[in-house]
Amino acid sequence: MLLNCHSYYSFRFGTAPIDDLLQQAVLCGINSFALTDINTTSACMDFVRLAPLKGIKPVLGVDFRNGAQQQYIALARNNEGFLEINKHLTAHLHNALPFDAQAPQFQNVYVVYPFASAPQRPLQQNEFIGVGLQDLNRLKFSSLTRLTHKLVLMHTATFMHKGHFNAHRLLRAIDNNTLLSKLALQEQSPSSNKWISAQQLIDATQEFPFLVLNAMRLLNDCEIHFEFGVNQEPKNRKTYTGSVHNDVLLIKRLCNDGMSYRYAKATPIILNRIEKELAIIIEKGFLSYFLINWDITRYARSKGYFYIGRGSGANSIVAYLLRITDVDPIELDLYFERFINLYRQNPPDFDIDFSWTDRDDVTRYIFDRFPNAALLATYNTFQYR
Repeated sequence: MLLNCHSYYSFRFGTAPIDDLLQQAVLCGINSFALTDINTTSACMDFVRLAPLKGIKPVLGVDFRNGAQQQYIALARNNEGFLEINKHLTAHLHNALPFDAQAPQFQNVYVVYPFASAPQRPLQQNEFIGVGLQDLNRLKFSSLTRLTHKLVLMHTATFMHKGHFNAHRLLRAIDNNTLLSKLALQEQSPSSNKWISAQQLIDATQEFPFLVLNAMRLLNDCEIHFEFGVNQEPKNRKTYTGSVHNDVLLIKRLCNDGMSYRYAKATPIILNRIEKELAIIIEKGFLSYFLINWDITRYARSKGYFYIGRGSGANSIVAYLLRITDVDPIELDLYFERFINLYRQNPPDFDIDFSWTDRDDVTRYIFDRFPNAALLATYNTFQYR
């Protein structure tokens, strides 16, 4: 019944890892809650993967804020709604735009506005007003009580104990580049925004039982599904040219073209190595992977960009002929099986380094050239010291 929960992926705000949130939910008797980190969906995949292991139904969303000022939370009703949320979030973050007080016209997303800044207009079908425990006394004397079908319990769960609250204040001081003693109250979350049990929430709202019921209806109507594990269907592009047959013809032609550039003479050792590698690449379905990387490095060369192909990919003579790498595996006696073998389940990866002056343009080319491209990120975390 919690619609607004934060993990430590709420940068310089939240304090709890996903595992701890799930364990806390179990202790609190809560079998479903929404993870709505502030202006990010970074924790969502781990949350969806781990929640069922604890018997918890995961719901995904975002707490949209300008600084510490909450505008609204958005809850994905389904995978399409999660896509809508991410597109909305990306458009604002990439262009450094503040979030409006009113959410856009989502099609598969529930929007919940905080009680203190409830819209002074008729609400859309997917819009609701969130009532926190601190708002209950005001609700008694508010004209909004007539909108019982539009009011939902929205208790914010950011802390699990006093230590988390203290850590939160330190993070907020870092974010505001100020001394802890000078941290403004409006820049920090109230200490009351902590995890409490399902029974405590029910007891606190017994004068307005519809708040809990409406919140549960939203959670029950949201359903997110992603595939995890080595047995899932690969999402990588199946072909480069549109057919496997044409991919085979293209890569063989490129290898032939690369022979004159790389070697003075095609020896039996070289030809046998090419034949062996191509057989494994074709059988494992990695043709498009090699051709995509050839495309990227070809673009870099056309722009005069210097790059280095390194890692286990340098064990491949096909990669060497396609000029993805510049290491001759024949000369250095490198084994292709270290890169790809018939027992490998996951796709291989090429490590290609570009200069910082060229990297943004190469990244732009990749996104323009190939649909469904994605960036992978590494998260740096604060340590206790």
